[in-house]
Amino acid sequence: MTIKDTPEEWEIRSTETPFTGNKTSVRTDEVVMPDGSVVRRDYQVHPGSVAVLALDEEDRVLLINQYRHPVRHKLWEIPAGLLDVPGENPLHAAQRELYEEAHVKAEDWRVLTDVYTTPGGCDEAVRIFLARDLAEAEGERFEAEHEETDMEYARVPVDELVRRVLAGDVHNNCLVVGVLSLVAARGADGLDALRPADAPWPARPFAS
Repeated sequence: MTIKDTPEEWEIRSTETPFTGNKTSVRTDEVVMPDGSVVRRDYQVHPGSVAVLALDEEDRVLLINQYRHPVRHKLWEIPAGLLDVPGENPLHAAQRELYEEAHVKAEDWRVLTDVYTTPGGCDEAVRIFLARDLAEAEGERFEAEHEETDMEYARVPVDELVRRVLAGDVHNNCLVVGVLSLVAARGADGLDALRPADAPWPARPFAS
């Protein structure tokens, strides 16, 4: 048996979109089950996201602290953002987010991992990049707005972050998955064996 996710699509009898928001929407599908029954499935339609685990020369991860209204918490996170432009190259989006949120650039980029954040209720796909060889970006800082005006920043050693994850002190999906994937990659074939930054991403195909 090969342990690998495979694309599949069951018959949809009908579909409707009862809510459309600024960036996402809610869809209701009537889906035919293997036994022939038809059930309703409600889920959020999402454009997809990118996230950046930026690792500096002292083995510290660049973090931001941001208020997240749905969970009523200020969360420590890695820089991330939506794929605002359909078909946009995710690497370009990740580079933009690292610049806008942290005013940092990186010379070395790899794909760390790809995830569906909540596949039971949302079709969001996230590509998490590893960025190394960091430096401060040139030019003026991006003008923040809304929740981003209250951001805090930190650089935290990888070992300390792992302890925080396992202690339940940090909860952001991309941070948790990213830092544990980093440690796993080091213990396997090493970071240089990670996929290249332009590796195909079937969940969100893009132009090269």
